[in-house]
Amino acid sequence: MQIHSLGLEDFNEDNYTLIGIHTALEDFKLAYLLNNNLNTHFSRANFSLDFEKNESKASFSIYNYTNEKYDYEWYLISNSYKEERVNEQDTLALSTETITYLIPEKKRVDYFIKIVGESNHEMIAKTIDKIKTIGQVVTSYTIETDSLKSKEFLIF
Repeated sequence: MQIHSLGLEDFNEDNYTLIGIHTALEDFKLAYLLNNNLNTHFSRANFSLDFEKNESKASFSIYNYTNEKYDYEWYLISNSYKEERVNEQDTLALSTETITYLIPEKKRVDYFIKIVGESNHEMIAKTIDKIKTIGQVVTSYTIETDSLKSKEFLIF
């Protein structure tokens, strides 16, 4: 009898495309502008990516959109979480700000769009071009997921 064991790598979801976005916009404003320019319907997901390490917590916002016609699921994911800590003992610096990144090797990326499903290269290129036309977006481009060390954080 043949026995087959499953490893953690068997559950990896490699069937997605990742787009990086550089912008100073807040998440809800970017979702609104993407909806207007891409004809999507991003809305705040009923969950977020929450991480807890030592005494610090990080929560990354997620917006999702499902395209049933082409069987795509889109996620707009924040790459940074800012936490302000009040220091009662130091009178010079009343608070300090700590920034935690979802994907630390891509600190300059403000948001990711994760498109789950068999992606069409032409559709991805058109999407990136449309994102670049948004005035408050600095740039947008595809990210090779194989090069990411922290890509397991994008599996949800």
